[in-house]
Amino acid sequence: MSTTTWGWLVLAFPLAGTILIGLGHKRLGRGPAGAIGTVAILLAFISAVNALISLQDHEREHRQLVSSLWDYAVTGSIDARLSILVDPLSVFMMLVITGVSTLIHLYSISYMKSDRGNARYFAYLNFFVFSMLVLVLAANFFLLIVGWAFVGAASYLLISFWYRRETATRAGIKAFVINVVGDVGLVLGTFFILRYSGTLDFLGTFHAVEQGAFDAHNGTLVAGCLLLLVGAFAKSAQIPFHTWLPDAMEGPTPVSSLIHAATMVTAGVYLISRMFPLFEAAPAAANVGAIVGAVTLFVAGTIALVQTDIKRVIAYSTMSQIGYMIMGVSAGAYAAGMFHLLTHAFFKALLFMAAGSIIGAMAGAQSLDKMSGFKRSMPFTFGCFVVGGLALSGVPPFSGFFSKDEILAFVGNRGDWFVALYVVGYIGAFLTGIYTWRMIFRAFFGRPVPEAVELEHGHIAHAEFPTNPANGEREDTEVGFPGPEHVIAEREWRMKVAMGLLAVGATILGVLQIPMVTEVITNFLEPTFEHSKYAHTHPSDGFVWFGMILGTVVALTGISIAYYIWVKKPGLSTALQTRFRAVHTFLFNKWYFDELIDLLVVRPWGAVGTWARTWFERVISDGLIVGGASGVVKAGSQAVRALQTGFLRYYAALLLFGGAAVVLYFLIAST
Repeated sequence: MSTTTWGWLVLAFPLAGTILIGLGHKRLGRGPAGAIGTVAILLAFISAVNALISLQDHEREHRQLVSSLWDYAVTGSIDARLSILVDPLSVFMMLVITGVSTLIHLYSISYMKSDRGNARYFAYLNFFVFSMLVLVLAANFFLLIVGWAFVGAASYLLISFWYRRETATRAGIKAFVINVVGDVGLVLGTFFILRYSGTLDFLGTFHAVEQGAFDAHNGTLVAGCLLLLVGAFAKSAQIPFHTWLPDAMEGPTPVSSLIHAATMVTAGVYLISRMFPLFEAAPAAANVGAIVGAVTLFVAGTIALVQTDIKRVIAYSTMSQIGYMIMGVSAGAYAAGMFHLLTHAFFKALLFMAAGSIIGAMAGAQSLDKMSGFKRSMPFTFGCFVVGGLALSGVPPFSGFFSKDEILAFVGNRGDWFVALYVVGYIGAFLTGIYTWRMIFRAFFGRPVPEAVELEHGHIAHAEFPTNPANGEREDTEVGFPGPEHVIAEREWRMKVAMGLLAVGATILGVLQIPMVTEVITNFLEPTFEHSKYAHTHPSDGFVWFGMILGTVVALTGISIAYYIWVKKPGLSTALQTRFRAVHTFLFNKWYFDELIDLLVVRPWGAVGTWARTWFERVISDGLIVGGASGVVKAGSQAVRALQTGFLRYYAALLLFGGAAVVLYFLIAST
């Protein structure tokens, strides 16, 4: 079977799962729906592995394969085809997406088993994976935009899955609206680039750039790339389009794992990497991407220090780690950025799954203020959380240590003002160590809470009245709300298998890119990025060693501070919060980004909408345009009716008057 055929099969299996579960959900029980959804993604993963093997049979210079099903619209400069591009970058993304998503599906079978919307959930989940695969396999801007929009729609369906929760529906709408802004940026950026390249095809566009279709620092290209960044920032939750991401925690925990680990938020990283010839021809736009990534990783790290919802802490961690990736690929560290994308997918999915297990033990509660002492009662969950925490913090030899430090070494090696980004990156790493282990120490150490004590005696806690963890409102367990049963990894073999495999990956994947020893990722992706001006840019061995030592010291220092504050001196955190109340309030309110956006965007546009509805639409549209036209017609019809008297003498007089008027006209015209 050809390489591109395997690529089409990667798309076909999740789509088939979506259709089968969606159409047969009434006949399928909860078990079959989960099994079908999981097997569909597993088959997609197997197809991706076969695509990888098949791709290796091609010469390195011929590893960019395009296959088209049909031409959607081919006329003039528009060449919109349903085409996929199978190359090292797309195969890499396929493997990450399908591999991690398979484990998330497996975990979900147990986690969602009592939810009455179970079949609907797996249909949405398969559609989400299909949408992301369309995005990464697209061979042109046309199909990229389709996949981009599908991912936004799928995120709305999953974030607001528990649709009877007002907080969930509002979060889904917020994510959808912000992502639509990104969609608009992507479409407009495509038009700017199409104007000069004359094609929607990726390889054709890159060839046009190489042939000089754009002048150096061309304003149109810079504008186009900046608009592409709008799409990337919105999808990957980078400042100022990041506010939807923490609210997305309203979805089921496996959804949070899927969105944050392997799919949606990595789309921006992939887009910048895929469009590297454009960004290298427009360095001003690339620099904007690097700066925004650095700012995001710092801001997100500071916010995560004070959040009390365990899922939101991990969400801000995702926002920060994506900031590293965006900064890396914008600076030219493509292989390093993609390597961190891989390792992050494993340890972040693991952290969310472990958090889901704790939430199950807490009968749905998500606040760290209510958690303590689960270390003894949940040893497996604790071990997985520690592995994920060590990888996230960048402690050797765990995978996050190698991938994050490789990005920082490349950025620092660029010199000039990139050194400032290098410094910010290590500040972010320091904050990561603190907030990650704050989470672990607060949830697993200390005196066991009643839920932990009950679990030690063999019983999982159940709330007398299920409540929304976001606002405390009571809710039932019918469709549209979480199911009544709470599950933990210690008692569910599917959850154990999924978390165990992710823990292994988070531990050992660093061997793929050990500095000065192995370069598996770099060598594999080289055919995609071989024409990059940074393809042969490497930091010196001394600089790499310095970065590895510094990264280790920074990570361990952050963990030590967290241990001192939340284990050694448990009352110190409260004292610090009281002493620095203004800073704590500022960070707890997330730098007031929501309020700022509400003031500068939501309210002004809301006022415009109100004015348009109450004045323009009523007075101009309804009154003048619609009402004016109808008024003229009414007046004309009334005048005609007035002439229709039914008396013959009136009609004769009107006829004579009309004839006289015609004769008078010709007499005047002849003179």
